[in-house]
Amino acid sequence: MSDAEDLAFPGMEPPASAVEAPAYRVLARKYRPASFDTLLGQEAMVRTLGNAIARNRLAQAWLLTGVRGVGKTSTARIIAKALNCVGPDGQGGPTISPCGVCEPCVAIAAGRHIDVVEMDAASNTGVDDVREIIESVRYATVLARFKVYIVDEVHMLSKNAFNALLKTLEEPPPHVKFIFATTEVNKVPVTVLSRCQRFDLRRVSAETLTAHFASIVTAEGASAEPEALALIARAAEGSVRDGLSVLDQAIAHSGGTVTAAHIRDMLGLADRGAVRALFGLVLAGDAPGTLDAIARQYDLGLDPANLLRELLELVHAITRARLAPNDDPALSVEERAQLQDWAGRLGFAALHRLWQLLLKGLAEVQAAPVPLQAAEMALLRVIHASDLPDPGELVKRLTESGDGAPVFSQNPPQSPPNAPRNAPEMARPAPPLAPAAPQFSAIPETYEMLVALFRDRTEPRLAHLLSDELRLVSYAPPQLILQRDQRQSADQLAQIGRRLKDWTGQDWQVSYVNEGGGLTLHEAALASEAARFDAARADPVVAALFAEFPDAELIGVDADPERIAHAQSR
Repeated sequence: MSDAEDLAFPGMEPPASAVEAPAYRVLARKYRPASFDTLLGQEAMVRTLGNAIARNRLAQAWLLTGVRGVGKTSTARIIAKALNCVGPDGQGGPTISPCGVCEPCVAIAAGRHIDVVEMDAASNTGVDDVREIIESVRYATVLARFKVYIVDEVHMLSKNAFNALLKTLEEPPPHVKFIFATTEVNKVPVTVLSRCQRFDLRRVSAETLTAHFASIVTAEGASAEPEALALIARAAEGSVRDGLSVLDQAIAHSGGTVTAAHIRDMLGLADRGAVRALFGLVLAGDAPGTLDAIARQYDLGLDPANLLRELLELVHAITRARLAPNDDPALSVEERAQLQDWAGRLGFAALHRLWQLLLKGLAEVQAAPVPLQAAEMALLRVIHASDLPDPGELVKRLTESGDGAPVFSQNPPQSPPNAPRNAPEMARPAPPLAPAAPQFSAIPETYEMLVALFRDRTEPRLAHLLSDELRLVSYAPPQLILQRDQRQSADQLAQIGRRLKDWTGQDWQVSYVNEGGGLTLHEAALASEAARFDAARADPVVAALFAEFPDAELIGVDADPERIAHAQSR
């Protein structure tokens, strides 16, 4: 069978375009850095490696850690090329700037070099997989200068696999280098970390990502608004790969002209104008308008949690505008003017209160069965809190008058003329309040009353110790001597004196001896009960009853003297 007939539809000739068109490569792979010059935001690591290569001070192992998409695997491949590059003429040595055209560079970039082994530890976690590496390091390289082992997601290796690798990692042959990459360095054993040079790859700044995305958009023959690129950079959270994935999707979504509206629609972000309008309604205390604005945003498909995040971001931006204004490229002129206006009218106390209330509301929205209802209640709570008096102002209004009685001010403080209605006001520090005098219990007159005090204070364990295990030797408040045994711990015994001091206000001297005590309260109660039973059985009437009814049992003795006298009189 020919290649043309080995198709999903035999006998049909494929169109020429289907055969000749190259497969599409996503932007994250197409623009993966191939040299240290194109690696974004990792200048400190590049400088260290460059000096080490130039001075021939190469470590036997490197550990690359950082969040996803900052270039850990790409950096590992660049290091492998830098170590094995021979230059265009085939005579070069290790260099921080690999040529990219020699056979080792081309083969390593394509992932087919026999001496550069990449292993995914997420799918090769066992000691048998590591044993293959240990067996192969003994053999010399085939084509390259160094045999390089790149282990991605190294934290996924098992404990036994790490232990098997330790000796080889500490003293490998001179021609072997290890490069580990991980996003969770805290899961890598310390014994492995101590054998590696560690490089923490930093998150790439939003400004750097924006400029990088702009150059890629130009190279792809598309166009994008600066605000759209800034939104993508912010959504990437420092990850180049995440940003390129969003950019790739945005170009496809917009048809080649990426706008900020496309990005917000694609990522489910709220319209900034609508968020600012909603924030203004909250500050004005307009509850019906706030509910209508939330409903409109929800009908447009906005997630309530994202709405709360946008409001939190707005509060943060206002706070930053008060402290350190900066020109954010993602903000329009209208947004900057509005932020400056709010920053001039809202105090730090109001902003902190808004932040805490919105943050609590976000957590409730994320946990609520109906997020929309939780978002509405959260914003209504913010509006309600704006009507509450400020704690510092309330204390001022409740200051004592001349005779010492607290009074309310007849004229509450007014908000500034340009402040929004019902807007939260800046808090003033409250004066310290005098602590209330503690209420102490009377010193128990008897040991039995002391045990009852522990029961009343809901200390059942200590009450049990005093009544069932410890034996009274001497009780002369505030001195107490008890006989102990080996069942009680020193901490439990020490708590008795501390509790008595807290409750009575007296310094109790509680000491413990090993002998000299009488019966415990529990034993004394059992002995008294047994004595009453014996006395009852000795009573002539009871003895006659037992003689008449041999199978009868004495199940209780009424110790109430009035009831006994009443029964005898009858």
